[in-house]
Amino acid sequence: MASNRPAPEAPFVPTQRETETGGHGDFRTGDGVFEGPSSGPFDGPFTGASDGPFEEWNPTADSLRPVRGRHRVAKQRGGLARSSTVLGVGVIAAVGAGGMASAQTGKAPVSISLPDLPNVGSLISDDEEGDRAAEATAAPLSTVGVATAEGEQGTTAGEALRARIMAQAEQQQDQVASKAAAQAAAAAAKKAAADAAEAEKAAAAKAAAAKKKAAAQAAKKAEAARLAALAEQYALPTSSYTLTSTFGQAGPYWSSGYHTGLDFAAPTGTLIKAVHSGTITEAGWAGAYGYRTILTLDDGTEIWYCHMSSISVSVGQKVSTGDIIGRVGATGNVTGAHLHMEVHPDGADSGVDPLAWLRGKGLTP
Repeated sequence: MASNRPAPEAPFVPTQRETETGGHGDFRTGDGVFEGPSSGPFDGPFTGASDGPFEEWNPTADSLRPVRGRHRVAKQRGGLARSSTVLGVGVIAAVGAGGMASAQTGKAPVSISLPDLPNVGSLISDDEEGDRAAEATAAPLSTVGVATAEGEQGTTAGEALRARIMAQAEQQQDQVASKAAAQAAAAAAKKAAADAAEAEKAAAAKAAAAKKKAAAQAAKKAEAARLAALAEQYALPTSSYTLTSTFGQAGPYWSSGYHTGLDFAAPTGTLIKAVHSGTITEAGWAGAYGYRTILTLDDGTEIWYCHMSSISVSVGQKVSTGDIIGRVGATGNVTGAHLHMEVHPDGADSGVDPLAWLRGKGLTP
């Protein structure tokens, strides 16, 4: 530990024996041996009588002159706190150089070296002269664990730890990147599969729609072909006509309260044709219907021709499509010349709409 230089030694103090004898006696200056009346030889160099006699001297604070200058001890103010602060700064610097690495790796603690610091007194001197003197005569405060090899070993351990941490960080980053890439690939594959499924579903729906449309077109074509074939087998009941009253039309003119057939208005004498091949099952007067002819088709459907002016066939006669069976007239309950036609499937009393029935046979009235 640092210390101030020693103060000058105090003047020589005679022993009690020498005091009792008064300290007087002969002495030889040749060999420096003092002989007194009641004492033996006393070793000590003397140059003459000016060095004695001596009295007992007890130094006090008043008798000692304070040492000035370089050897003066400066008044300390908070020396412990300041020295602790300086020491703490040194310790922190040493720890930053590699101490923490050894502590984290679990190895033996690394010795720390502190630089030589000025003595505490010089740091807190009362005057600038004392501070300069203290700085000039500064002595090392302390040295803690000077070990260069171990310090280098701690630095190497810290670098190794840092390298290992960086390697682990890079490995973790690589793992995170790999995981993110795998997740992205999985998401892309999932999206691609979903898109493919959606596209397949859309294609299937489109194909189904196309198939349905094609089937509808095919059915329409087939129906058109069937109707065309039927049209060759069926014919309209007359020509040069105008449709007036339709099936189901209400009015006071009909006893049932509504119209039960379809009216083809045409001049009297206009030819009436068989709509399809069949057999004449009735021909004659029918009251409000006037002259009426009933044609029964091969499937049992009855076609009624009413208000005829003349009948050209007889009961039981076979006719074919387009054969003449009579002429348009105004007989029975009528307001003008026209053909009243009714359709009764299977000979039923109630009929169906003749217009729809004719269209179902491929005809357009």
